[in-house]
Amino acid sequence: MGGWGLAASIGLASCLICRVGGAQPGGQTPASAAPGAESRAEEADKSVVKIISVLRYPDAFQPWSKKAPVTSYASGVVIEGKRILTIAHAVACASEVQVLANETGDKVTASVEGISPEVDLAVLKLEEDTFFSNHPPLGRGLKLPGLKDPVTAYGYPAESSKVGSIKGSVLRIDFAPYNGANALRIQMDTPIPPGASGGPVVAEEKMIGLSFPPAGKPDGSSYAIPCEEIEMFLKGVHEGGYHGRPRLDVVLQELKNPTLRAFLGVDKTVHGVVVQQVAADPADSPLRKWDIITQVGQTDVDDEGMIALGNGPQVAFTYLLSQAEENGKVPMTVVRSGQRVHLAVPVPPSPPRLLPGLNGIYPDYFVYGPLCFSDASQDYLFELMNSIVGGSGGLNGTLRLLDQDTPLVARCDDLAKFEGERLVVVTTFFQHKIAESYASPVTQVVKTINGVPIKNLAHMVEVLRDSKEKFIRIEFFGRYSRTLVFPREEMVAETEAILTDNNVHSQGSAEMLAIWKGRKKE
Repeated sequence: MGGWGLAASIGLASCLICRVGGAQPGGQTPASAAPGAESRAEEADKSVVKIISVLRYPDAFQPWSKKAPVTSYASGVVIEGKRILTIAHAVACASEVQVLANETGDKVTASVEGISPEVDLAVLKLEEDTFFSNHPPLGRGLKLPGLKDPVTAYGYPAESSKVGSIKGSVLRIDFAPYNGANALRIQMDTPIPPGASGGPVVAEEKMIGLSFPPAGKPDGSSYAIPCEEIEMFLKGVHEGGYHGRPRLDVVLQELKNPTLRAFLGVDKTVHGVVVQQVAADPADSPLRKWDIITQVGQTDVDDEGMIALGNGPQVAFTYLLSQAEENGKVPMTVVRSGQRVHLAVPVPPSPPRLLPGLNGIYPDYFVYGPLCFSDASQDYLFELMNSIVGGSGGLNGTLRLLDQDTPLVARCDDLAKFEGERLVVVTTFFQHKIAESYASPVTQVVKTINGVPIKNLAHMVEVLRDSKEKFIRIEFFGRYSRTLVFPREEMVAETEAILTDNNVHSQGSAEMLAIWKGRKKE
């Protein structure tokens, strides 16, 4: 088994999910040419698998339905416990997942046991345990590689049934965003072909990470999720759910400007980063604006907010949070008004956000008369912006996004102010005589219903369910909004006909229907 090869690359353009693009690297040495590579290649032949998934993504504007199926090709690797590790975006929203072993032609049905889109990891179970009798787990090493260390990536190019491999070296190790969460990341100097993402990256006969494609425009490099992140993910799955690394939700500023130092009253012996904003309620955090974070645990932080790893690379100091965390808090030393202060800072792993990502889950929705409502998400906002850029959003949609009074934009990166806070948006406006002459409120955020401020979709359904008033009055955020008034009894009576006319199979998602059909709590 050598490099990816020309034959294995035919048809790669059809890969829609694991595309990394870029030309195949020239002059790459086949893995079989390296010392000891033959045994590693034979092990990879047995341990590396192909993942074939049929994905049905949610439709942001018609949340009762799913988008057309898309076939995704990725790679994975057998791990302990008769499981398979792969990348999350290869199986998120999958209606069907199958695993194919090297050149066997036999596909085995799989299901997702655990998934974390935040760090792009997923673990699969198979229906047939006998598969693992001939496909042993690949050993993992927790030690990070050094810069310029040689590595070999294994995987299946999109439409190939044979494992390929390619050699490269480590360019960089950093602590950077994946998909809403910061984690360690290894950058390599070689692209991974479409379909090969999710395969193991090996150094010194041990797997040191799992490959994944770079976001945005490919630049000829690729990335690997280190085994340190993999171990935390698997531990979380074993304990009932992975919630990510501890996080510090603050806005920081480098302490490099001499005038800033003078303003803060510190000399050149003080090093650290300056707190500019505390994202959470200040009452929930001991950090204050103008605090200089100088240490996490016993480790010094430099003026750019970096610390050195044991093998040389520098990474963001927030990498230390998971090492120093105890009972949900991390010891930090800050300089405040010229005095050193020792703090225990809360570092929740996944603070609730006003617009969370769907993370492979289909959105809740509810249809009431000619209106379909849903909780807004990062996915919804992303698709909305794409539709406007593409021209289908129209002038009204553009104006609403530019409207700074609209929380969909103004608060798109905010934490929830209270438990369960979400933004309820109108995703669809059905044509019906009951809404005659009303302009479409699609993309608008519900502010109140009959004067009651709306907390989230579930709360809105409760308010509609329990209303006894003759009219339903819906107000929206934003200067471009209009108040819609409907006859309550007619709205309820006409909903079923509206659903039938528009081929909507259900008035709401299961949870929203349960609320709608429930009784008001006394």
